[in-house]
Amino acid sequence: MFCAAAETAAAAAPAAKSRWEALKSSKAGVWCRSLLSDYKEAYYSSFDAVLLERSNQLSLLSPWNRNGSSDGHVQSLVKLRNEGRLRHASLGVLSLVYYADCDPDNTLYETQCSNLSVRWRELHERVLDVGFAGRWWILNSKMQDYDVNDDEFKHLPPHMQVTLPPSVQEVERNESLHKESWLALTLTDEDLETNVIFRKEESTTEESQMKQPKQEGA
Repeated sequence: MFCAAAETAAAAAPAAKSRWEALKSSKAGVWCRSLLSDYKEAYYSSFDAVLLERSNQLSLLSPWNRNGSSDGHVQSLVKLRNEGRLRHASLGVLSLVYYADCDPDNTLYETQCSNLSVRWRELHERVLDVGFAGRWWILNSKMQDYDVNDDEFKHLPPHMQVTLPPSVQEVERNESLHKESWLALTLTDEDLETNVIFRKEESTTEESQMKQPKQEGA
């Protein structure tokens, strides 16, 4: 019975393999493979674009204002990218960015031998970011408050290191003041009289200053 089952499985294996090869070479198989390849390339390109954008945001700030965690994370990613050590793995709806030991264009034996490449069981230790729903979650979380340097306030007393969001009353008061600043200025009759008196005093002072040199010359 076992021999018959083994013979049946051995006979079915080539047939299954041939069906799989036929499916891969069909129009639908070629389309799916090209779609996955385009998706993988586009997602990795999006990580490069986001990384460069975050790097530019930090470069516009003074080193005294940069968040140390944000700056360190972005600079390490840029360094790995420049060294050609960033890799991308597509898991369907998820995308992973991880680091390798060497540039793939390196011709050393260690970089070309498939037995020395990154193992799948080691991938979780090398993951740098996770892409999902059009976002790179680790990079975005590291860029929170990227323009706040926590070390700048570490010498302050504890009660001055904590900042609280404004209350509802404070927000409403600031909004009302902002709206009032855009209103046209209205003058009362008293303000107009004061303005007229002030102008008369100015004209009198100017006339006296103009007459004074003539008297001295006479």
